[in-house]
Amino acid sequence: MDSRRILLAITGGIAAYKAPELLRALRKRGHEVRCALTPEAERFVSPLVLQSLSGRTVRRDLFDAGEEGEIDHIGLADWAELVLVAPATANLMAKMAHGLADDLVSTVLLATRAPVLIAPAMNVHMWSHPATQTNLAILRSRGVDCIGPEAGELACGWEGLGRMSDPATIAAAAEARLTPKSLAGERVLVTAGGTAEPIDRVRTITNRSSGKMGFAIAAEAARRGAEVVLVAGATSLETPWGVRRVDAPSALAMRDAVLAEFEAASIVIKAAAVADFRPEAPSDRKLKKEDLPESGRLQLELVQNPDILAEICRIKGARTVVGFAAESHDVVAAAQRKLARKGCDLIVANDISREDSGFEVDRNAVLFVWPDQQVEELPLLEKSGVAAQLLDRIEKLRAKR
Repeated sequence: MDSRRILLAITGGIAAYKAPELLRALRKRGHEVRCALTPEAERFVSPLVLQSLSGRTVRRDLFDAGEEGEIDHIGLADWAELVLVAPATANLMAKMAHGLADDLVSTVLLATRAPVLIAPAMNVHMWSHPATQTNLAILRSRGVDCIGPEAGELACGWEGLGRMSDPATIAAAAEARLTPKSLAGERVLVTAGGTAEPIDRVRTITNRSSGKMGFAIAAEAARRGAEVVLVAGATSLETPWGVRRVDAPSALAMRDAVLAEFEAASIVIKAAAVADFRPEAPSDRKLKKEDLPESGRLQLELVQNPDILAEICRIKGARTVVGFAAESHDVVAAAQRKLARKGCDLIVANDISREDSGFEVDRNAVLFVWPDQQVEELPLLEKSGVAAQLLDRIEKLRAKR
């Protein structure tokens, strides 16, 4: 997304040590970030580190003779397009809920007109205390968004809710808060990754698909406000923020999952690399060398898997359905034939013979192949960029309908 101005407000909790990682994640995504610290936050994170990573002076004092007048607390509040508080302590949440402004961070929060996102972090009992939960309800009623906390082992030794969300998750939530909700009201079903077809209890037939393209599409759709269901094949990628995941490691499992979610979907994007064939009779135990015949050869009888894309296209109705085609030669012609056979609204084709795009890498060079024979060729882009371009096209399709 385009560069945005984010004020990272850091308060005095042990989770503040993760602030540099969060700052780097935001900067890596291209955003301009400035930092404001409470006095207690300096006990956990160095202002010099934050200044080095952000390239900006770190604000710490409400009345700073060196800064006041150039970027005073009102100017800082007006500069921000989003105020991100991470970590947000119980004390800071109480100040926000009751309008207290006794330091730089709480004053900026009272003065800003930008959206506010908090990432709470505290002891499990502090989090569950009625006062904290009441304060959280007050903040939510005023439009403050909250990400986390998560359950796990806490720095104090207790376990439970209270751990600050992962910096990458917080960065994704911050971007989602800044992204126009152009897909609000849509329910997007995305498939991603390869499938693993069992030979026996240990071995499978699979392919090289990592799932990165489908996961990028799911993440972008969630940022745009859609309700997103991601049916994931054989992949270990982390679930994008704001996405509901259903694991379906085999072709038959993926078909069942897609059909179960299909009825409620308005947009279906089939980015998964589903195996065309599977062993007809997988062994219910591990096959050993001594089980092989004297020839030393193991023969597998393969049967065809169901064509999920063709099946849903036959019943798609008013839904928008997009398919993917990974081709090694005659890319456009092969994609056009697939489009005609399946009956979907758009095929996204990529040339897997290229070494700089496709499987297991972060970039992709794709073609959009349309039913009217129009072909759009995109330059080599990050897969997140391809996802954004694809959803732009889908939004136009939905608007026409």
